[in-house]
Amino acid sequence: MLELDVSQRLTVAKSIARSAGAKARSFLTGPAGLVAEEKNSSQDLVSEADRAVETYLRRMILRNFADDGIVGEEAGSTHGRSGFDWVIDPIDGTMAFLVGQPNWTVSIAVVHEGRPVVGVVYAPVMRELYAASDGQGATLNDKRLTINPDWTIRSTTIGYGGTERADPEEVGRFVTRLYREGGVIFRVGSGALMLAYVAANRLAGYYDPTLFAWDCLAGVVLIREAGGKAHFAGDLTRPGPIWAGNSQVFEDLKRLSGD
Repeated sequence: MLELDVSQRLTVAKSIARSAGAKARSFLTGPAGLVAEEKNSSQDLVSEADRAVETYLRRMILRNFADDGIVGEEAGSTHGRSGFDWVIDPIDGTMAFLVGQPNWTVSIAVVHEGRPVVGVVYAPVMRELYAASDGQGATLNDKRLTINPDWTIRSTTIGYGGTERADPEEVGRFVTRLYREGGVIFRVGSGALMLAYVAANRLAGYYDPTLFAWDCLAGVVLIREAGGKAHFAGDLTRPGPIWAGNSQVFEDLKRLSGD
């Protein structure tokens, strides 16, 4: 029964991620420019599009699964009775979205009794849908993903998500240690996308010292189902660090970050 419940939620998550992405893109083609508001800093923004897309996602989730809970970036949490919680970010990478970069995503995870079991990351501009569910593997546009088990931190670039929230000295120490061992930093505005890139072998690994659940739980499922390792040290209510990659890269990133 649980497998069927998870499969049904994966199907819906993929469908509404695509339609939410189209809805978000429609804001970029309107006659008036979007106005963004600061949340915690000049780099942490929310727009009318973020709120509208999250409202749409919530409506569609509850239309299909009325007893599920929802945890969202913009509108907080609602509690359900089914044991399933949806963790959603309507536009992960709002800054990229607002300035016309393609590297923003719709991120949707489903958690069952505390365990992430569904992950969907959709990059609308690139028309790339990353999807995974517990025990069923990970895909990119329906093509199976498998993380390269032999890669090291030197094989290709390492995604890094430290924002203005990160301690500058800790950032400097991590980057210095990585470069001393032959690694190179890669960064775009969406943590969800960088985690998806790890699952797709576009990055060797990913580290972020302070990430929220709605930014990363979908990516955790993608990486785990692609054969990699990911650990998020936060929870649904508070941010925390995350490390991801194959087993060796994962351990190296933990070491380089001081954990």
